[in-house]
Amino acid sequence: MKRDDTRQALADALMQLLQKKRITRITIAELTEMCGISRMTFYYHFRDIYDLAEWALQESLRGAIRGNCTYDTWHKGFLSFLEALQAQKSLVLNTYFSVDQLLARQSMHRDVMALLLPVIEEQAEGIPISPEGKEQVAGFYAHALMGVVTDWVQGHMVSSPQEVVQTTSTILRGDFRNSLENMSRLEHHGASAPGESDESLSVFQAQT
Repeated sequence: MKRDDTRQALADALMQLLQKKRITRITIAELTEMCGISRMTFYYHFRDIYDLAEWALQESLRGAIRGNCTYDTWHKGFLSFLEALQAQKSLVLNTYFSVDQLLARQSMHRDVMALLLPVIEEQAEGIPISPEGKEQVAGFYAHALMGVVTDWVQGHMVSSPQEVVQTTSTILRGDFRNSLENMSRLEHHGASAPGESDESLSVFQAQT
């Protein structure tokens, strides 16, 4: 069996077992028996079951945001991302609520950053801002979107992906470029945000 075929067979076996039990109760012996491979072969491909779960999640999300990484289409990419998560609901929920729930969040965060970085790059056109500044802005919004995703997953994905995206895209409309301009001012002049006086900053500093 080819390398990718073995990985996919193990992922399929994991998905089947997740329909019946939590990931914490699944054993490598069960997976290898279902796939007709040895335990050694499993460890050739994955460190443990959680490594397999992370790979399976990444495979299911692959291509979800492709072609939708512009300001006008990022919400479509985010919708495809949520729909891909919903399609793998048992995998996401079992991994997220497992003893190693960081795996799911780390995997999802990488995809959200991959969605936002090209959008931020596009919106930064004509703005004198460093690559580090753009990455900071992208990171800020990635954490914001991950907060939305995390709440959705913790709520067992009751709301539809369409509802989640509609609310999120409405809140963020026009914010990307504004944030980039603010970051640019900070980098070049150390300027406060528009409407924020030096007096208010002094009061804040005195309080802290």
